[in-house]
Amino acid sequence: MSSLSLTIATRESQLALWQAEHVQHILQRLGHQVSLLGMTTLGDQILDRTLSKVGGKGLFVKELETALETGRADLAVHSLKDVPMELPPGFALAAVLEREDPRDAWVSNHYASLQDLPQGAVVGTSSLRRQVLLRALRPNLDIQPLRGNVNTRLRKLDEGQYDGIVLAAAGLKRLALDARIRHAFDTDTMLPAAGQGALGIEVRSDRQDLLELFAGLADPRTWQTVTAERAVSRCMGGSCSMPLAAHGEWQDDQLWLRAAWGDEANPNAPLVSAQARAAVTDLASADALGQQVAALLQQAGAQVRR
Repeated sequence: MSSLSLTIATRESQLALWQAEHVQHILQRLGHQVSLLGMTTLGDQILDRTLSKVGGKGLFVKELETALETGRADLAVHSLKDVPMELPPGFALAAVLEREDPRDAWVSNHYASLQDLPQGAVVGTSSLRRQVLLRALRPNLDIQPLRGNVNTRLRKLDEGQYDGIVLAAAGLKRLALDARIRHAFDTDTMLPAAGQGALGIEVRSDRQDLLELFAGLADPRTWQTVTAERAVSRCMGGSCSMPLAAHGEWQDDQLWLRAAWGDEANPNAPLVSAQARAAVTDLASADALGQQVAALLQQAGAQVRR
C-alpha cells in the first residue's frame, strides 16, 4: 500500500492522547504521515454526574465520529470499553490491537488491599459494574462516585477524598503509573468490563483502504475475545447504566467466557453469573459464544434492558 496522509481524532485526556500516539507511531513506522486532531467530548465536559445518568459512554465517541463523518479525521482510537456495543450506520471497527492488562487495579495511599479497609471506608468509582462487585466483596464500605481522567482521580485520592479508588490497570500502565497500583484484582475477584484494556480503531465503513490497512495490524485473539465479551453486553442491552461484567480468557484453543450481572434497581442483590467455553476460530464464532453466555445469564435471572 502506498503512503497515506492520515488524521487521528482523539480525546485530549492524557490517556487518550497516549493511545492515539501509540497508533500514530505504528502507522509512521509503516511509512504513513499521521497527525492528531484533539477534541473535547461531551463525556469529558460533564463531570458532576455519573455517566449512567447523562447518556452513557457513547458520550466519549460521538464528537470523534462526527469528525470522521465530515472528513476532518480518517480514524479514531478508542478504549474499547468506551465504545457502544452497536456502532452507528456508516461506521466500522477496523481493528482491535493487542490487549493490555484487562484487570481492575486497587489504588490507595494507606491500605494495601480492599480487605485492609476499615468498615465505612470511602472507595471511589463511578462504574456500576465495579460498585456491585465491590459491594459483593465488602458490603460495609461507602462506595462514592468518582469521575474525571486518570490524573484527576488520583488527585482526588491524594487530597483525602477517598480511602482508595479502583481504576483500570491498563490506563495506569500506559501512563507509566504502575507504582500507584497497590494490588491488581484477579479476574475471579473482580470480573472486568467487556473490552477493558483493548484499543479499537474506528473508521467510516466506506473507507476500504483503511479497513485493509488495519486488518493487518489487528491482534486476532484479542479481537475474538472482545467480540465475545461485547456480544454478551449487546444481547443484554448493556451500557454503563447496567452493572455487567464480561471477560474471556484463552485456554489452549478454547475461549472461556464468564459474565456477571447486577440489578441496578437493587445494587445489594446477589450477582447473577454465567460461563461457557467454545473453540473460537473467527469473529462469528466469538459472537456466538457471547450470545450463548448472555442466554445463560437470562436463564439465571438477569434482565435484558430494552
